[in-house]
Amino acid sequence: MKIQKAVITAAGRNQRHLPLQTLVDREGYPRSALNLLIEEITSTGIQDIGIVIAPGDKPLFQESVDVSNAKLTFIEQESPNGYGHAIHCAKQFVEGEPFLLMVSDHLYVSDSDDSCATQLVKTAEALNSSVSAVQATHEGKLTDFGAVGGSLSSEGKNLYAIDKILEKPTPTQAEQEIMVPGLRTGHYLCFFGMHILTPRIFDILETLLEDKDARPSLSDALEVLAKQEQYLASVIQGRRYDLEDRYGMLTAQMALALDGRNREEVLTQLVGLLAESKPR
Repeated sequence: MKIQKAVITAAGRNQRHLPLQTLVDREGYPRSALNLLIEEITSTGIQDIGIVIAPGDKPLFQESVDVSNAKLTFIEQESPNGYGHAIHCAKQFVEGEPFLLMVSDHLYVSDSDDSCATQLVKTAEALNSSVSAVQATHEGKLTDFGAVGGSLSSEGKNLYAIDKILEKPTPTQAEQEIMVPGLRTGHYLCFFGMHILTPRIFDILETLLEDKDARPSLSDALEVLAKQEQYLASVIQGRRYDLEDRYGMLTAQMALALDGRNREEVLTQLVGLLAESKPR
């Protein structure tokens, strides 16, 4: 398996403007979140990227991009029929190949020499398998993410064979259905915002979308995929930052700054800010 294409979903009504927001990158320059996400993808060697957007958004997205080493294709989701439908809109772009799927409202900081996306791509290519990136997440954040249950895989360290997927479960539901061996109490494997998927996912989505009233989630499709082919979860050495969270943009900005070349300057300013602030 060779991953040569990536898809970014950016058509959701609540998320569509988040990738256009400006942050200061690791080098100290103002950049859009979309640029940082594209650079996460190109760090893997992938240059062919499809971006699923809402109708009329193409000029805004084009204006926010300054990355030169990527070929971008804009794909309009003509009607807001849910996340599963947004992914299915990229079927023609993917052309029957395995692909990297990314959400547009997350940014990443790696704790490895490889970027988070590179870690995932290397795992999928080595195992010739669909793989979702996951991270151990406290139960207090479960309602923000899809979560998986499964068992340790014989394929390698930090890999799990997935047998159950829940979309934004409650802590009680997670405790009953997706306990994973080896995790700290109160922690579960939650999606990281990136997946390597085979083109079979489109056939599954087509079947789910035959119900005209349905708005299938990616989790719905992945639940079926896990029954049809090998599907693994890989724990990524890094951190995800959800821009949609309260203070999500601020937290992501600080994480990028502390991971950059001006770390000492940022720390000095933070200490000064804390010293000046007064409790209310």
